[in-house]
Amino acid sequence: MANGLRLTPEEKAMLAGEEGPGVQKAMEIVVALGQIYGAADLIPIASAQVSGVSYKNLGDAGLELLQEWAATGVRARVPAMLNPAGMDLWQWRELGFSEEFARRQQAVLGAYTALGITPTCTCTPYLVGFVPHLGQSVAWAESSAVSYVNSVLGARTNREGGPSALASAITGRTARYGLHLDEKRRARAIVEVHCPVRTEADLGALGYLVGRQVQKGVPYFRFSPSDWNDSAQALKALGAAMGASGAVALYHIEGVTPEAQREPMVAPDAPTIVVQDLAAAYAALNESGEGIEAIDLVSLGCPHASEEEIQAIADYLDGRRVKAALWITTSRTIRQRAEAKGVVARLEATGARVVADTCLIVAPVKELGFRSLVTNSAKMAFYAPSHSGLTVHFGPTERCLEAALSGRW
Repeated sequence: MANGLRLTPEEKAMLAGEEGPGVQKAMEIVVALGQIYGAADLIPIASAQVSGVSYKNLGDAGLELLQEWAATGVRARVPAMLNPAGMDLWQWRELGFSEEFARRQQAVLGAYTALGITPTCTCTPYLVGFVPHLGQSVAWAESSAVSYVNSVLGARTNREGGPSALASAITGRTARYGLHLDEKRRARAIVEVHCPVRTEADLGALGYLVGRQVQKGVPYFRFSPSDWNDSAQALKALGAAMGASGAVALYHIEGVTPEAQREPMVAPDAPTIVVQDLAAAYAALNESGEGIEAIDLVSLGCPHASEEEIQAIADYLDGRRVKAALWITTSRTIRQRAEAKGVVARLEATGARVVADTCLIVAPVKELGFRSLVTNSAKMAFYAPSHSGLTVHFGPTERCLEAALSGRW
């Protein structure tokens, strides 16, 4: 017993340092969180996803901490993978990243690799083989991945921080609290959607509005069957936006998401939110309004693009040349699959770049010289002004691609 938290003999041994100082430090973090949140015990996890990978965010202090932890010889005991890094690990020179940043970013990756974490460098690990099962507990950190795994896949994770996810990877445990508990997964608000939401940008705009209203709550959506887009890409965009404007880690959609198909998942006192239109979200996410402006960069793939999304972009451009920089961000695995099918070559022939391992939000954008951004991602539109100092325009994918072709919004 650790201040009310029940531990197994194996867990007590980890906490006492019997498996070395690296495991002890990790177990101290897991136990401390369990005590803070009133958990009864710890539970095993199937996988971990660790954030805090970009050197832009970590800095020297974070890098030193990782290197010190790795020096203890400790390694992850469950499958564990990394969130995006601050640059494309293969094309960083061509894309304009500095030698100094690249050297330090590679040192971060080296420390994580020494800790036994797979350098996937993606916010969509469920697209590259890490797919938890319904009801399975994991410890994932990136907000859009947490939302997808909880909501669309029906697995269970809290919104972990980078250190806590790493600690869970090393111990194979997380504390049983929050979204690991049945009661905490019940919806606390009903969202009635009375307007069409057909594009991924529409779903992102909806997520922006709902995230602001429910904050850390669990929303339960009701849509008109003919007026919304229920593709995996759209659900990814919805969750990503709610995790940015609020801190939503789980949502339900009536008749669609796994837990909403099995039983009513709504608390009896849940209030109803009615969404009549998306105009307020589009206005808020277009920082410079709707005037015609020259643009520097169009960025698609936040969260990281799937093979289907990359193929659709290539088909839309169909050999035309872009006038603004066009970056399609994705995982290394998805890029390699698209490359094998000739899709990357088709896109590069238009002047577009398929950029792996990173995201504009965690990249050192100032040293790349970009000032204005066009994106179809509500999450990126929300974060880019404060995190990257960019002026942002937000809209559907087709409008973003037309802006890349014309160089203007």
